[in-house]
Amino acid sequence: MKNPKLKNCQKIAVCISVLAALFLSACDNGNSQEGFEVKFLVGSALKEFCNQAAEQFNATKPKLENGKAFYLNCEAKGSGDVVKEMTSLSEQLKAGTLQPDDAKFPTLVSVDGEIYHSQLLYQFNQIFPGQNYIPEITDAPLIANSPMVFMSPADIAAGLRNQEDLYKTLVTAKNHKEIDSNSPQLPINFVHTAPTRSNSGLQTLVAQFASVSGKRPEQLTAGDVQKYQNQIQKIQSKVTRYGVSTNTLATDMVKNGSFWASIGSVYESSVIQANSNLQSGQTRYEAIYPKATFTSNMRAILPSGTWVNANEKAAAQKVIEYLRTPQVQKIATELGLRPGVPGVELGAKFTPQFGVKPDVKYDSLRPPQPQVVSAMLKSWQEFAKKPSQVVVVVDSSGSMSGNKLPAVQNTLRNYIQSLGPKEQIAIIDFDSEIRTPVKVNGSPEGQANGMQFIGNLRADGGTRLYDSALQARNWLEKNLRKDAINAVVILTDGDDSGSKINLKQLEKELEKSNFSSDKRIAFFTVGYGNEGEFNPKVLKQIAELNGGYYRKGDPETISTLMADLQVEF
Repeated sequence: MKNPKLKNCQKIAVCISVLAALFLSACDNGNSQEGFEVKFLVGSALKEFCNQAAEQFNATKPKLENGKAFYLNCEAKGSGDVVKEMTSLSEQLKAGTLQPDDAKFPTLVSVDGEIYHSQLLYQFNQIFPGQNYIPEITDAPLIANSPMVFMSPADIAAGLRNQEDLYKTLVTAKNHKEIDSNSPQLPINFVHTAPTRSNSGLQTLVAQFASVSGKRPEQLTAGDVQKYQNQIQKIQSKVTRYGVSTNTLATDMVKNGSFWASIGSVYESSVIQANSNLQSGQTRYEAIYPKATFTSNMRAILPSGTWVNANEKAAAQKVIEYLRTPQVQKIATELGLRPGVPGVELGAKFTPQFGVKPDVKYDSLRPPQPQVVSAMLKSWQEFAKKPSQVVVVVDSSGSMSGNKLPAVQNTLRNYIQSLGPKEQIAIIDFDSEIRTPVKVNGSPEGQANGMQFIGNLRADGGTRLYDSALQARNWLEKNLRKDAINAVVILTDGDDSGSKINLKQLEKELEKSNFSSDKRIAFFTVGYGNEGEFNPKVLKQIAELNGGYYRKGDPETISTLMADLQVEF
């Protein structure tokens, strides 16, 4: 005879299992999306707004009038990358190697300002003449905006506000005392994002040309670019770092202090976000509003190309309407973005407490001609950009066997192939031994030398991480380029083993060459591989001592990660 207690327990267990299954099913249904995707490819400044708005929108279970369900999915990249991706997809479409219904195509697009919108228009008109697949700037509904500002701590900001035109001042000024007698005796350390990747960086570059020329951006010619590039180079010589993300750059300014960067060209929203997350002991930064600046209008661009079918178009229009409603626009203001529709209150973030002013008046700059922008970018890359000298420290220990080392080799090949004419690197290969640095530059001979070295890498031995980091620093000290961004990039998949120095000794040495010194050698570290194989805490410590940062990579992501890192210098 069966035990009745056991029978009851079995019944209870079944009930629990059923309830658990129902609960999990309900959770899955809540998180899963129904219907077709409306992919929204946005610039990085709109990333958080888009994600939060999408979550709220999808919770409403949107449907078209014909009953078809759909959902919104956001993907964020630098505005330059958005234009590059859209151009690449359209070229593949024209060549017949990509079909219109391919999932790679976004339904909606946004870039963080009108210069890149203008570039998108220009590129598409070159590929599809007369088709007008990309709407004109004024035909694309405004989602949000944020003016370009200078960002600086209070003791410096006061002097900067007294300048009629700060970029003209930066051409000749060597320190903040020369800008304003009441400012501290501090070198001018300037940061902005890379104009080839980021909208704020491109707007910064155009504003510099407009400033030194005395012309409106739309009046500038390719001849003006050549005429004034020497003055742009003098401004660029004061650059500490070229960032990928505007918000990250602003946050790093607060974290690292004035010796790292005393002036940043960023969005107003970046100042708000940086001040929203102040840690104990960190300095509050302020926005300085130029008399003429870019508004950074972020618009919803709905292409009329063949890759957007009727249902996707109807769904996209519903998305745009939703994003422009007052309740959703409030999300933008909470993130420090100004609303794209009238009548929405700015809210609590637009106050001096967060370093900004609610009511500001400025002359809003317009984009130059696309051909002129192309000339500016070419001039920046080949002439005006501050050069760099980077030591790449590569772990080739035994644990790099398998698919790790080939992935790193391929990444380094791409790195070398993209070296500009003014850039040079030195590669240090280490395991139980630390090899002599191999110099590589952007010349055909330099690249061939680097390729040969990379091809000879073999996975073997231990991981003398601390010793190799110090050797890289010492080499840079001996070969320091005073006119360049000097940096060390360490790529390792393991914890230290066999070094003659310990972590504390390394830290003490690196402090001698950080951004408070005249060496100003930055460190970037990449933990490569599986969790537990390397020590992220140690790698983060090494990087942050010298004004850099730590990132985690793997064979699938390492190439993108290193490409992003290379933009920094």
